Amino acid sequence: MKSLSQTWFADGYIDFELKKYTLLAYLKEVNTYFTENKLYPQLADIVFHYNNIVAFRENKKFLQDQFPKRLTGIQIEKLQLLYEQMIEDDEMMQELEEIIQYAAGKMQSTITNGAEIYEFVEENLTITPVGIMPLAYEEGYILLSREAEKATYAYQYRLSIFEKHDEKYRSLKTEFIQSWTRNFVNTYENIKAELIRNRSDFPNPAVYSIESALSFPVEETLLPVAKRTFVKFLSTQAA
Repeated sequence: MKSLSQTWFADGYIDFELKKYTLLAYLKEVNTYFTENKLYPQLADIVFHYNNIVAFRENKKFLQDQFPKRLTGIQIEKLQLLYEQMIEDDEMMQELEEIIQYAAGKMQSTITNGAEIYEFVEENLTITPVGIMPLAYEEGYILLSREAEKATYAYQYRLSIFEKHDEKYRSLKTEFIQSWTRNFVNTYENIKAELIRNRSDFPNPAVYSIESALSFPVEETLLPVAKRTFVKFLSTQAA
């Protein structure tokens, strides 16, 4: 998917009609993916752009704190200079305000569509411990499957906690290991036993099955939503 530039609303000639068509072409492509129940990376991308224009409108350092890896210092400086020009140029300020107001509304509508799909996917997930669980759950395996299909996808996971702005965040990294055809032999318990036999670095791992009642795309939707849902699940386990 061809994304918007990170400073698309301020690039080149600032004209409402021009930026409008640039935005609508982008949103049309995003909505096409959403229609196919493919959420990522489209949902994360549009949320970034929405936060970006809102931050610019509110003059909050243009996401310097929230997204330090997405906007470079040069881009931030460019936006700061543009904001100063807006204050001195009533016509430019009015044009850019119209662009941002229009874009924010259109993006919010598309984000709502994506969020509804996300919630629907999450509501149809079931997380279950497999076998006896160890006391430590920060590392282990996820067995991901779709109810209507016979494939089970195994991922090694690692949960880490980091602090940002005096708040703690949880991050989950996964690595695909192997897939199995689910049958009376390849049960979750037997897959867990095979993982323990073949991977000596985890002699007593935490293993969870995550099942989806519906057949969503794995890479674009099911896995990203499952990871976020799993992090929330582990947070409740630790509470």
